[in-house]
Amino acid sequence: MRVVERYHQLVAAGELRADPEQAAAAERLDRLQTELEQLAAPVGLIGRLLGRTSIASPRGIYLWGSVGRGKSMLMDLFHDNLGHSSKRRAHFHAFMQDVHARLHEERKKESGDPILPVAAAIAATARVLAFDEMVVNNSADAMIMSRLFTALIERHDVVIVTTSNRAPADLYKNGLNREHFLPFIALIESRLDVLGLNGPTDYRLDRMQGVGTWHTPVGDAATAQVREAFFRLTDFSPEDSANVPSAELDVGVGRSLHVPKSLKGVAVFSFKRLCLEARGAPDYLAIARTYHTVILVAIPLLGPERRNETMRFITLIDALYEHKVKLIATAAADPADLYDRSLGGDEEGRFAFDRTVSRLMEMQSQDYLALGHGED
Repeated sequence: MRVVERYHQLVAAGELRADPEQAAAAERLDRLQTELEQLAAPVGLIGRLLGRTSIASPRGIYLWGSVGRGKSMLMDLFHDNLGHSSKRRAHFHAFMQDVHARLHEERKKESGDPILPVAAAIAATARVLAFDEMVVNNSADAMIMSRLFTALIERHDVVIVTTSNRAPADLYKNGLNREHFLPFIALIESRLDVLGLNGPTDYRLDRMQGVGTWHTPVGDAATAQVREAFFRLTDFSPEDSANVPSAELDVGVGRSLHVPKSLKGVAVFSFKRLCLEARGAPDYLAIARTYHTVILVAIPLLGPERRNETMRFITLIDALYEHKVKLIATAAADPADLYDRSLGGDEEGRFAFDRTVSRLMEMQSQDYLALGHGED
């Protein structure tokens, strides 16, 4: 079936709302579908007589926009309907983890530049690469991507189709050694059609209706609620939960933070990992810049007996709030009751937490949830 035909079927059935930007993106993906299927088809006798032995590789597509605008849905329509046997769809984090593993094996051979054989091996298995949520959050990926994708596109005619929450020029913004990444941005802008998808409706927010963002007390019921939220936000199959990708987030000064679950701009952390360990503002800012939604589980009662954890939690919430990150949590109590005042403590600590309570309450409001990531 054609991409655009399937899209209009979903609109007619009421599964999607009519959206001019989505419709335009579906039309462009439909044209790419036609070009790729022609590329994959045999040239035929007439074509050979006319000297046509191949068709030029078509331009790829970079589809970017705010959270919940339908990018992943359109990517699924394209990949599922594409009649091309050599195609691969992957989440970008998982793809880069595979690349790093391949590079590690190539370096063992000590046979020269490992990028070129890795690019050749990837191209041998897929001539169409469809990525969801392209994001660059560490210098290791940034150093690799320009050379790898140049080889894939220019040496092997691999067609790239990707989604991202960021415009190409904003990828790895303010990142360490970003000058080495700029050729990759230039490659995207010269070899892919860049399409914006920033309509007024956040469809992912619609899916969150009835799920809630703050769940008490900590336990099986609350865990089930945030688990449901994760799968609604990421479109990942609950049956495949053991294979949710993780990530290593570059937080600067040579340090990284392990993200146990990282998918489509959603990160899952335990309170213990973020607030009991020795973390600080750079860690929390890296999280806030990278993820549009953070799921934080098992927040305990806080207060003077947990002074260090409490101060880290305050710093974390400040970073998430300033970057308009959506927070979904399981906690021992509602925000207003999270600070155990019966234990006394210094007045400054209580005052600081009162501001955090106010922010936590605002972060549950529909007005806040409707804001785009990083929006002022």
